[in-house]
Amino acid sequence: MRRISLLAGFLIVASSGASAVAEPLIWGIQAEQLEIRRGESNENVFAWDFDALVGSDELKLVWRSQAEVATGTGTFETLENQLRLQKPISTFFDAVLGVRVDTPRGPDRTYGVVGIKGLAPQWFEIDADLYVSDNPVFRFEAEYEALITNRIILTPSFEIDLPFADDRPIAVGAWGSKIEVGARLSYDLIDRLISPYLGISYERAFGETADFRRAEGEDNSTLFFVVGTRVLF
Repeated sequence: MRRISLLAGFLIVASSGASAVAEPLIWGIQAEQLEIRRGESNENVFAWDFDALVGSDELKLVWRSQAEVATGTGTFETLENQLRLQKPISTFFDAVLGVRVDTPRGPDRTYGVVGIKGLAPQWFEIDADLYVSDNPVFRFEAEYEALITNRIILTPSFEIDLPFADDRPIAVGAWGSKIEVGARLSYDLIDRLISPYLGISYERAFGETADFRRAEGEDNSTLFFVVGTRVLF
């Protein structure tokens, strides 16, 4: 992330003669996924997953956005936006507090967000969030970057959503989890700022969530082939 100094040099405090360095402002955008997904039904979906942040090492405001758009019709299959405050609670982990809004899939949904984000042992990037509402959901995400060469990187990922209550209008059943497992092979074109990739992504619903989907004529599992790029600036 880019760092812009809030104040160049030292701030001279006349009364005491003391000097202090202003804490730098951190800002940037990291798009983990900007990709086209092609499913088994040969329908294409454009998907994104990005974070935009501003703040300092001690407190950051993060806008997280995730979406899936059917390219044939231009309609959103999912659209999720979060505003999150992140504050360090240890060397490798931040506490998270915020709000999440889901549109336009069925009725809009709003959740409070409480969670942690950081690096686990062996450098796994972890994000664990509880979404609090009348229809609470727990989400756990894990990702690992395996360097094959200095420029070629394999990134396996895992995500599970576990709902604690039925939300039939959006085809979610209590304790009926949804998992997504993927692997993306990327090549760093410009010092990790732009990294095109190829990969696969597999999604599957279980329990009552799968039952609700089948009742609505939807598949409860899908395999996607993906092509896209990571962007960091």
